[in-house]
Order: sequence, then C-alpha cells, then structure tokens
Amino acid sequence: MRRRLLLAAALIMCPIAYVSAMHLRATPVGAAAAPSPTRPLPDLGPMPELAGGTQWFNGPPLRRSDLAGKVVMVEVWTYTCGNCLNALPYIKATAARYKSAGLVTIGVHTPESEGEKVAANVARRVQALGVEFPVVMDNDFAIWRAFDNRYWPSVYVIDRKGRIRFHHDGEGRYADIDAAVRALLTETE
Repeated sequence: MRRRLLLAAALIMCPIAYVSAMHLRATPVGAAAAPSPTRPLPDLGPMPELAGGTQWFNGPPLRRSDLAGKVVMVEVWTYTCGNCLNALPYIKATAARYKSAGLVTIGVHTPESEGEKVAANVARRVQALGVEFPVVMDNDFAIWRAFDNRYWPSVYVIDRKGRIRFHHDGEGRYADIDAAVRALLTETE
C-alpha cells in the first residue's frame, strides 16, 4: 500500500516539477535576456533589409537606411495566429508608449494561409485590430528569411546603430520587451 502511494505521488509530482522548471528556464537560445544594470543587451547582429515585401499599410515602404539613428521594434506576425493575436495588444501598447520617444514599430505580416496573402484581407484586419504602425506584407517570406525567423510571433528590438539587441519568439516576456526598448532609447554611444 505504501509503495502504491509513493508511486502515485511520484506520478503526480513529476509533471508539476516539469511545468515549474519550464517556467523558470533560462532565456531560449537566440533570444536576448532583459537588460539589467549588470547585464547589458547583447549584440545579435545587424538588422537585415526589409526588402521583398509585397505591399505596405499605414505608411510608405521603409528601408533599413530610413531607420538609421532610430530604435526599432519589428514584430513578425500573421492575423490568424492565436499567439500573434494574444501578443498584439502588448506590442501595440509598447509602440504607443514609446512612439513620442522615437521608437519606430514595424509589423511584418508573414502569412500562414492563402487567405492571408490577399492584400484586402490584410488591410481589413490591420484596421479592425487597430494596428497603427506600418505593416509590410511578406508573402514570399523574404523578410522572414532575412531575419532567419522561425516562429509567429517574433519580436526584434534594434538599436540606433542598426544592430539587433533583443529577440523573443512567441507570447510573453512583455516586460522584457518593454525594458529592452526603454534601455535602447536611453542608451548613449
């Protein structure tokens, strides 16, 4: 009887321990940790060009050279992705919070389905979702590949020198994204 109780307890506790460990795990490979006084943001390489987009909404096409000297937040997303839709309010809030401080936010809409390749559909959803920052359609995955992206959504924060200094895939870490933007807006050369 005691052996069965111990076995049952072990079977119950293993999944709980696993889930707890996953919540406490370190920053994923390829992602930047949030800045702190003792841990500045790492340099993850140059921001690639935004070439290959098929159409822009909420503004004219942007090139990397247009963004020189600016802090930039790029979000790769698509309008039918549940994770993207869950993250979008936080991305919009960060974009709005720091716009007057000089943050430029760009949405890269990379489709998961054929319907998401239709410009009218994207335009309608961008408007319905209240996205006010520029959004580029990336139907051919050109920008996706340039960033070596792998997931929806993904967020990249780029410094004034055009260097990627923070990257996060998936939902969450909104406070870290905010902290990275804030740190780069106040960073001196």
